[in-house]
Amino acid sequence: MAKLRVGLIGLGEVAQLMHLPLLADDQRFEIAAVTDVSPSLVAHVAERYGVKTRHATAEALIADPAIDAVFILTPDFLHAPLLEKSIRVGKHVFIEKPAALTAAELKPLLELEKTNTKTVFVGYMRRFAPAFTALKQRLPPREEIRHVRIRDLIRESQFFVDQSRNIFRPTDVPAEAIADGRTQTQALLKSVMGEARPDQLRAYQVLTGLSSHSFSAMRELFGAPNAVAAARQHRGENVLVMFDYGSFTALYEAVIHDVARFDAGIEVLTLNQHFKINYDTPYVRNLPTRLEITTSDLNSTGTEIIGPFYEDAFRVELGAFHHAVTTGEKPKTLLTDSLADLELFAEVGRHFLEQN
Repeated sequence: MAKLRVGLIGLGEVAQLMHLPLLADDQRFEIAAVTDVSPSLVAHVAERYGVKTRHATAEALIADPAIDAVFILTPDFLHAPLLEKSIRVGKHVFIEKPAALTAAELKPLLELEKTNTKTVFVGYMRRFAPAFTALKQRLPPREEIRHVRIRDLIRESQFFVDQSRNIFRPTDVPAEAIADGRTQTQALLKSVMGEARPDQLRAYQVLTGLSSHSFSAMRELFGAPNAVAAARQHRGENVLVMFDYGSFTALYEAVIHDVARFDAGIEVLTLNQHFKINYDTPYVRNLPTRLEITTSDLNSTGTEIIGPFYEDAFRVELGAFHHAVTTGEKPKTLLTDSLADLELFAEVGRHFLEQN
């Protein structure tokens, strides 16, 4: 079994909650180096996980010859430039979704990747959840589908994290780095949305973050839609999209609010069957997922439950990354796959701009 020496760029909430503990528990990986803009966070993580090498910059970590694979876990605006540097140096890369904030950033990297012999793996972890895999295996033929509903009705992470895990939140991130990040993020959003209102820019950003899980899963299950039939947003954090699949409509809804719930899932309706999976908050580890299939005829009805599954989708995803690196097989979450999301986001964003 090949052990991969990995370096982590970005040590914030997702790294601390998901990637670091999973990598530390997995004998196939060694956390060989870390870096972050916060010196105190680097020190905390290095001491907590016994990491010997602490790099002052992302560039130094990427250039480190002792590193086999780079994990890019930074804020989204940094993803594309760090990915480009990692590909050019010849590292395997795990990059959290989205791979970039815009299609324009990603397209040059697709050309660069054509000569790349290393793995680039985009972290759409919900597509590795056992319940999702079970749904895909049991999904009826497309011509039998009557309706699809996909949703993300959530409260954001801090409510759940504060009650379940101790996260190190640094206070020494330079103010200029924070300001520069906001400026670069806004510039990238505006490169797609133009001089849009703040709520329209926020809605596009919700698509690139929260909604990317659902758009990506939808495409794996049903393929690309024929068109975005309609889309509306309110207050930047309430999003509704109708996707035209010809013989059926897929309805997507996202609401970020302060009700303490995490209601994310996929439902598929045929004439006599209802398929349903739900995802609970990923910020509380190992909460179960299940697939429910309800079937009815003229005289009876019944529900089959597949699961519950307790295996963490991030853990399954990590195994898929290791498999891709060690075998050379292409993962399903490639940069070309991520580009399809970004093109859909832009199409939905155009509908937002048409809305009063």
